[in-house]
Amino acid sequence: MKEPLAYMRKAQGSWEKRILKSLNSMCTELSIPLAQKRPVSEQKELLNKWNEMGTDEPDLSLFRPVYAPKDFLEVLMNLRNPNYENGEHPSFRNHLGLIQVPLKVKDIPELKEDFSELGLNIGQLGIDDSAQVPPEFFENEHVRVGQKVLAEQDSAAAQQYVRQGCPTALRADLWALILNISNQPEDILYYEQLKSNVIQHDLLVDSLIYKDVKLTASNDDYYFVFEDYLYQVLLCFSRDTAVLEHFTYSSATPPRSYIRGKLGMEEYAVFYPPNVNYNSFILSVAPLCFLYHEPSKLYQIFREMYVRFFFRLHSISSHPSGIVSLCLLFETLLQTHLPQLFYHLREIGAQPLRISFKWMVRAFSGYLATDQLLLLWDRILGYNSLEVLAGNRTVFTKRPFCFLSQAVLADLSTLKVMPLLQIFLFATVT
Repeated sequence: MKEPLAYMRKAQGSWEKRILKSLNSMCTELSIPLAQKRPVSEQKELLNKWNEMGTDEPDLSLFRPVYAPKDFLEVLMNLRNPNYENGEHPSFRNHLGLIQVPLKVKDIPELKEDFSELGLNIGQLGIDDSAQVPPEFFENEHVRVGQKVLAEQDSAAAQQYVRQGCPTALRADLWALILNISNQPEDILYYEQLKSNVIQHDLLVDSLIYKDVKLTASNDDYYFVFEDYLYQVLLCFSRDTAVLEHFTYSSATPPRSYIRGKLGMEEYAVFYPPNVNYNSFILSVAPLCFLYHEPSKLYQIFREMYVRFFFRLHSISSHPSGIVSLCLLFETLLQTHLPQLFYHLREIGAQPLRISFKWMVRAFSGYLATDQLLLLWDRILGYNSLEVLAGNRTVFTKRPFCFLSQAVLADLSTLKVMPLLQIFLFATVT
């Protein structure tokens, strides 16, 4: 359902207006339209270099990011329920975090129950497949069960199975099974139609996508090889009107524009663009490139991941997997179970949420080593929830400061996801 809380809807509406104002200002400053048909010569050129767009070096110096994670965090920090002061709510009298809205979030016992398959006595890929553990103890049997799940094509069984992690060789097929992606001929045709729309029409957001890829993926040790895939997927995604369906259960509203000269006339209103997040969007796509090498299937997997999960990280809502609840859950867990660390960080002016927000809003993509990130995303798919991100963020905030290492905090790529998450959830005294 759409967002039930009026003040959340109002905040989301204000945030959308701010983004649209930034886009319109950019159009005015650069004297370029939001959308225009490409000249025939440009269409032919783009079609010819479709599989090597990474070699293109357009001048994007005048284009600026529409917003940064810190801008979005500031909006979340200013959220307030107008019906009462925070001090009136028992659970908020002692809350000293940056998020000041009284939403119900889970404590460790509830998280233990929800994520019971992560228990210390249950085998986990990411722990029990290490070099120190003989494969016959867990890994071989887990692979055998995964192969059986795939043979039976049971989506529900696959979702249950990946809660203990996916074997690398089976992950692509298991995720596709869970997401109900089969890449039928009609799906490939649909992707080709989106590609045709990209070839024919030039959008302002195309330049923002180009710049995002150049600034993010091109300089990333893991993702730079996928530059062409990233352009293809994101340019097609920005044209896909099928994604508009997720607005029926998202707190967000798709932005609208009008055909030139028809401002305010509803029959000439169009959605523009159907779906684009304007900051490091590519980090939601890049990890999937390790699993899928067929552009149409890669596109479908990403689109389904976005409409099921990732859109909640970029919109304001009260949903348990929404960014507001996840931030509040993180701060509550840290203040309750690691109070010394929480107060120490506040005293030195380093609010934990300010440090870790960028990890969360990007689902840890670009921060964790790819194998660890995929193990984490296994659990997101398995539990159909983003709440595991908040627990993950808590242990990663704890771990670096236990060793007072700013270097580790800046570079999470050396950390192992599952042992830390398992220890925090199931070895924490409650």
